[in-house]
Amino acid sequence: MPTPHSAPAGVRRALRKLGADIQDARKRRRLPMAVVADRAFTSRTTLQRIEAGDPSVGIGIYAATLQALGLLEGLADVADLTRDRVGQALAATELPKRARPRRKAKSNA
Repeated sequence: MPTPHSAPAGVRRALRKLGADIQDARKRRRLPMAVVADRAFTSRTTLQRIEAGDPSVGIGIYAATLQALGLLEGLADVADLTRDRVGQALAATELPKRARPRRKAKSNA
């Protein structure tokens, strides 16, 4: 089912690059489209759309294609905490100005 909106230019650009990279990886491995499509449990037509960077193809199919090519591990690191410089900077601004030891609760014994 197609998405009801048009993807932003940056998203389309990134998906075109990803599709071209997937196509290059497939060709470097000398694998025909039919073999990669079969390994990714999809059709050859969908693989063509992936290699074209079609934003209406689900991320799960992109992931299955990456797995079929042995490239899935890179996908898991895309939003990894260690790569999120903006998130780390925001978290650092919320740190307390000085650290104080916590008071121990008094026991009523």
